[in-house]
Amino acid sequence: MKTLKYYSTIILLLLFCFSCNVKPQAIDYGSDGCHFCKMTIVDKVHAAEIVTKKGKVYKFDATECMINFMKEFDSSKIQLYLSNDYKTPEALIDATQATFLISENIPSPMGAFLSAFKTEEDAKKIQEEKGGTLYNWNELLAHFKG
Repeated sequence: MKTLKYYSTIILLLLFCFSCNVKPQAIDYGSDGCHFCKMTIVDKVHAAEIVTKKGKVYKFDATECMINFMKEFDSSKIQLYLSNDYKTPEALIDATQATFLISENIPSPMGAFLSAFKTEEDAKKIQEEKGGTLYNWNELLAHFKG
């Protein structure tokens, strides 16, 4: 009987440890839906994702949907904010470290003309070609609050 309790306890502990895996999930383009607007996620350049501290993943068709979702969600529960890198489609980058460009010459799924870049240098190169305004994460959040 003690052996059964011992193994049951170990199994429960292992399940608990592996069930709260806090990491991004790949977006299944053309299949996954945006948690905020419910559109199917098809744009491989502008998608975004939030991962909570408990490992729950919320996927979005655009960074602007993620920001709008954040207005309704307790930010203290969020571990990761991720956006697709404009220069590397499908690659999720840390949105809090990204540089963002709002340019009317780069449409995004929800019409905010918002794109994320892993480096400020990449964003500036595209800004030279397409125009627009650059933002860091905090500036972007303030822009969408106003």
